[in-house]
Amino acid sequence: MKRILAFALSAVLLLSLAACGGDNAAQNNGGNAQAGGENSTGEGDSSGGVEVDEGLLTVEITVPAEFLGEGITQESLDQTAAENGYVSAVLNDDGSATYTMTKRQHEELMAEMRSGVEDAMAEMVDPESFPTITSVTANDDYTEFTIELNADEVGLTESFAVLGLYMLGGMYNAFNGTPADDIAVLYVNANGDVIEEAHSSEAGN
Repeated sequence: MKRILAFALSAVLLLSLAACGGDNAAQNNGGNAQAGGENSTGEGDSSGGVEVDEGLLTVEITVPAEFLGEGITQESLDQTAAENGYVSAVLNDDGSATYTMTKRQHEELMAEMRSGVEDAMAEMVDPESFPTITSVTANDDYTEFTIELNADEVGLTESFAVLGLYMLGGMYNAFNGTPADDIAVLYVNANGDVIEEAHSSEAGN
């Protein structure tokens, strides 16, 4: 499961950094990135198709096949479950996998994911990739991000940062079992004044 989370977060970070290269295709398709709910099936679903079912004592997380990599078998999932102390890990007919864990294990998993999200946000403060970004912060549930700039206008490369943040917030909430209807990104200047505001729920409209 740690490898899956690392893969998801790496994919998000790579998306945001690749976008800063000025790819016009990414600019044109950027509106498709949305914060997906539990039943979302759109291409831009920022939840990544992850589903969480919380029971009285356990939590089930179903991870789509594309997050699992190649060569996943029931035997390898059994080994993963045993190594991590999970209740079970089941390979589904569609190639996805359902992990059943205790609530405490799920809390530990979310703590690791929070750490990963914070690391990804910190790595976006990179003059070579995003020249004017000086800090990236978020609220407690990662449904609102604030990007501080050392400028009064949002540059082209900085505008692509919303794609990665939409996905970071969507992924975190998907694994947390709290799918978000909207991920907000606020661009502020050094004085804290809001320059621009973007919402995943409005993307593509």
